[in-house]
Amino acid sequence: MAVVFLAVIALPVFLPDPPGDATPLSHWTSFATYALWGLWFPLVFLSVIFTGRSWCGLLCPMGAAAEWANRWGPRRPIPGWLRWEGTPVVSFLVVTVLGQTVGVRDHPEAALEVFGGTMLAAVVLGFLYGRRKRAWCRHACPIGLLLGVFSRIGAVQFAPKLARAGGDSWTEKGICPTMIDLPRKQESRHCIQCFRCVNPEARGSVELRLRRPGTEIEDIRAHHPNPVEVWFLFLGTGIALGGFLWLVLPHYQDLRQALGLFAIEHDWAWLGRAGPWWLMSVHPERREVFLWLDFTLIVGVMGTVMAALTAVLASLTAAAAFIAGPGLRTRFVELGYQYAPVAMVSLVVGLGGMLFQPLGAHAGAAKGALFALGVAWSLWLGWRILGRQAVAPARRLLALLPGLAGTLAVAAAWWPAIFGL
Repeated sequence: MAVVFLAVIALPVFLPDPPGDATPLSHWTSFATYALWGLWFPLVFLSVIFTGRSWCGLLCPMGAAAEWANRWGPRRPIPGWLRWEGTPVVSFLVVTVLGQTVGVRDHPEAALEVFGGTMLAAVVLGFLYGRRKRAWCRHACPIGLLLGVFSRIGAVQFAPKLARAGGDSWTEKGICPTMIDLPRKQESRHCIQCFRCVNPEARGSVELRLRRPGTEIEDIRAHHPNPVEVWFLFLGTGIALGGFLWLVLPHYQDLRQALGLFAIEHDWAWLGRAGPWWLMSVHPERREVFLWLDFTLIVGVMGTVMAALTAVLASLTAAAAFIAGPGLRTRFVELGYQYAPVAMVSLVVGLGGMLFQPLGAHAGAAKGALFALGVAWSLWLGWRILGRQAVAPARRLLALLPGLAGTLAVAAAWWPAIFGL
């Protein structure tokens, strides 16, 4: 898998640009682009519903490289800054913004920088920290936390045969590479499905169980709900949305024109200069050169959309929690998980739009059907979570309305990016 991964991200850099009529079957660069954004990205997200984070434990070259490097490193204790729960959140936001400013979907050099740089970071962190563990996978992977959130709605669960009380905890003891205290395991998000803990003959082992998709979130209060995870769900959905809206909304060009005129009037010449290649797209041979003006606006638009969507979802979730009854903080965290399906579908349909290209004229219908499924599933999860909170049916309907508004807000916000204006 590592060889295939390197061929996909590195080989296109050394090849001539594909002609305008190139297809994935006629040019390696076109194939690599489709493999990354039309197959790998959307299918990895969809796979968590059926197989959990099996990609992380069985196929991901970054996690494997990090664990391999750990064999030769000093194996230092994992520092507090790396164990901080906000580290993978920051990692995801930085990589997502950088991917937009360098044009990761359009330029092979940018894909090599983003994916290759992430691979290098995994190897370095794996080399330095932990003792035969995957500190990278648990604490820093930009996509790991996102897959972890979505794995909670999956149909696969690794559960201890003889569970101990006390809830999930972190430990470097034991066989788990992501440092799960296996006898106390309750949640799915950190489990990378590597099967190392599965031993059918051992009574104290972990076993693979199948469950109805969404079960863990329906009863999230019994599976270690985490406020950082919920805030990440809001922030991650918002930053990804912002990364698409600046491309499709005409307001971006109006704003760019206005800021450019303002810069000229105030002698801000630096905004009109091209920036470094590793920070923004500088490809004159492809007629794309970003200025500091473009970089500033892209980051600003993405940050603004992220903040706005987060504020909307947080406000509506707080309203639902308030209507549901006492215990606002606990109810807020639990109800925040209801947006997982619509957020996942938004990312799959939006960022993985190439997956639907072979459907031709039926692509729009397929996207719409998948999107409608995500909306309906989010509403169902909200209803079930409120039921677990012992909210009476009549009050539950009222408390579900903010969740409905939030789900529709996500759908409406993604509509221009997915289906056009």
